[in-house]
Amino acid sequence: MADPAVAAVDILSAAKTYPNGTRALDPVSLTIREGEFVTLLGPSGCGKSTLLKMVAGLLGPSDGRIVLWGQPVEQVEAAGHRLSFVFQEATLMPWARVRANVRLPLDLAGEPRAAADARVADALRQVGLDKFSTSLPRELSGGMQMRVSIARGLVTRPDLLLMDEPFGALDEITRNRLDSDLLALWQAKQLTVVFVTHSIYEAVYLSTRVVVMAARPGRVVDQVAIDEPYPRDASFRVSTAFSAYAKRLQDSLLRASAVNDDTALA
Repeated sequence: MADPAVAAVDILSAAKTYPNGTRALDPVSLTIREGEFVTLLGPSGCGKSTLLKMVAGLLGPSDGRIVLWGQPVEQVEAAGHRLSFVFQEATLMPWARVRANVRLPLDLAGEPRAAADARVADALRQVGLDKFSTSLPRELSGGMQMRVSIARGLVTRPDLLLMDEPFGALDEITRNRLDSDLLALWQAKQLTVVFVTHSIYEAVYLSTRVVVMAARPGRVVDQVAIDEPYPRDASFRVSTAFSAYAKRLQDSLLRASAVNDDTALA
């Protein structure tokens, strides 16, 4: 069970400068508690995907450090915790059936086939695709392909789910439906989620907390708690509370964009 008193992610003055001298991310310090749904919100180039990849261990910080449950990223599984990463695109193997795509992380880990197939079936049920296990990716809609990608993320039974704009390329109706499905999974599995988006409305709908980032160089400029109950439904999207949160985030982004690149924000 998720314990909100426990820090799942501690980002400790983590910064990223690339070998060509580009400062992608100024030092960021941020704590994410177990069970939170934290969204990184900001325009393209603000470092939100860079920060997410650093949390995943896919990129190393140039300065500072990141620990998960008090351990370095590379030691987190040995400490009894797991993370999964869902990318912007579904990144499915086009020649493989849905079940094989979902099973890939378990195959790479050497999981026995019978146990792996049972976990794949469970993951596909969770995303509503249990009847499509033998389909090829080209036979699925874009939204269904993203469900396969999420199932692949869930099949390892992670504690921490990292998601990099997974619904950004989808139409609004599909995106809204997948947002609601994701919230249901987050609650049912008691996950900790870090989610990247450039959509203010998606951030308000999903999050317990929104971290606002600005670009050149990437940096955190604001944090907004979305203090509204779950489950959230379509009525929340048209409520005065929703509009107020969206305006607060929009104003924060506008203030950030108006500040000189080399000027620190209070």
